[in-house]
Amino acid sequence: MTPFSFARYVAVASTCVVVLGGCATVGPSRLRADQVNYERALGDAKKREILATVVGLRFGDSPSFVTVSQIIAAYNLDASGGPTVNLGSGSVPNYASATATVSYANHPTFTFTPVTGEAYATAYIRPLPSSLVLPLADSGMPIDLLLRVAVQSVGDLQNASPLGGVNSAGSPGFFELLRALRSLQLAGELTLEYKEIDKVQHVYLTLGGTATNEPAQNRADIDTVRRLLHLSGTTANYEIVSASPSGTPARGNTIPIVTRSVLGILTNLGAQVDVPQASIDSGATKPTVSLVGGETRPTVVVHVGGSVPGDAYVAVEYGSDWYWIDRTDFDSKYAFTVVQNIIALAEATQDSKAPIVTIPAN
Repeated sequence: MTPFSFARYVAVASTCVVVLGGCATVGPSRLRADQVNYERALGDAKKREILATVVGLRFGDSPSFVTVSQIIAAYNLDASGGPTVNLGSGSVPNYASATATVSYANHPTFTFTPVTGEAYATAYIRPLPSSLVLPLADSGMPIDLLLRVAVQSVGDLQNASPLGGVNSAGSPGFFELLRALRSLQLAGELTLEYKEIDKVQHVYLTLGGTATNEPAQNRADIDTVRRLLHLSGTTANYEIVSASPSGTPARGNTIPIVTRSVLGILTNLGAQVDVPQASIDSGATKPTVSLVGGETRPTVVVHVGGSVPGDAYVAVEYGSDWYWIDRTDFDSKYAFTVVQNIIALAEATQDSKAPIVTIPAN
């Protein structure tokens, strides 16, 4: 074999080794990427599910929920090949050649589990416990947004409702209360305390701090909260208790609230979604609920049109129309995130476990 042909043989053989050796690195490399990719895919899928439910409820559709119980990421990379060397003889020149075959396949498997029965009732139909919702304010969520999303009434002050009637747009005092509470939260003059008494969780709201030179604005906001809720001015601690859906006036040292269920939250968001006028005229849905007072902007602004922008935050198709949330609308995105977190807390009470993602390493 001449030096030239020997060098060619080495190159051909090396190529085959590289092709075959690459199979061993597929698993670890995919693990690095899949950990983030599947996490984002699950988050995006949940956003689409929530928006699709909101829009469907707007048109009176019955909602359904499924959970992703397992993901199996299956990757197959097969490679085969080998060198062929002919040393030649006489007039036949020597030569070297190689053959290689590479095949790649990606067949992920997703397992979905419908949420039914007691799990469905607990997570989506029953009103959320105040001890589940209110701690979110301690984690930094704006208390006005939290109450606007998850609470139907505080005392005799009503939030907006899709059921119609004189309070369908909400009480002006309700939104005035939210502004005062948010102002106190920003000033560090609003705290929540939790106590377990006889295995029952109790929630207490404290207004004001211990400073003797409290700013005038803080005192004005505290007075506003006490006036709107008919609270006693002799104490700063008030217990938050469950009330009847018709609303119970707050008195003395207690603040009755009525929380919404997850379906109630999604239904109320849907009632604020703008739809084509033709859908209202045909009777397919009811007119949009408009808010009153200083909060006339929907909690989550959902746009509708025949096509969807390519950079939409989340979008779903319903009938011949597209519904989406703008990526540049931070307030709507944040409110949507709050809703998603509340739903995650409600679903955490189920017996189901988090999705299992199986990624073969080799």
